Amino acid sequence: MDAKSASSSSSSFSSSIFTNYPLISAFTAFAMAQFIKVFTSWYKERRWDLKQLVGSGGMPSSHSATVTALAAAVGFQEGFGGSVFATALVLACVVMYDATGVRLHAGRQAEVLNQIVYELPAEHPLAESRPLRELLGHTPPQVIAGCLLGIVTGVIGHLINLFTR
Repeated sequence: MDAKSASSSSSSFSSSIFTNYPLISAFTAFAMAQFIKVFTSWYKERRWDLKQLVGSGGMPSSHSATVTALAAAVGFQEGFGGSVFATALVLACVVMYDATGVRLHAGRQAEVLNQIVYELPAEHPLAESRPLRELLGHTPPQVIAGCLLGIVTGVIGHLINLFTR
């Protein structure tokens, strides 16, 4: 491969990444969900928690927002009857199911285990264990809110894409 074709390949890669509507929609939905979590956390606890910008769990589900925006954007771009949309939709369903199932229950188990360790006598070898992370999964309302945010992000991205062509 000569220098000219390598340069052309590199510039087409960067321009395709920055104009990839499904990818941009997914990242935008993720960023918006993480940003919103700071405010929903403040509303619930009356204190600012900037760790919410990078943490998992909370309202809305950024995982749900991300995969739903991706699926919606793929559907608008490639068509809702194609196999690419079907793949994105199944991925979204698996992620949202996992968020309300396995991850939510793992977080609840972590709460119980942390309480057990807290109640151990000081001389017990596990008494000084670092607490497990408890906020891992999402409640169904958090997943639904993330899903709605993802759909709205995908639709707005589609409208922007239509009007900027």
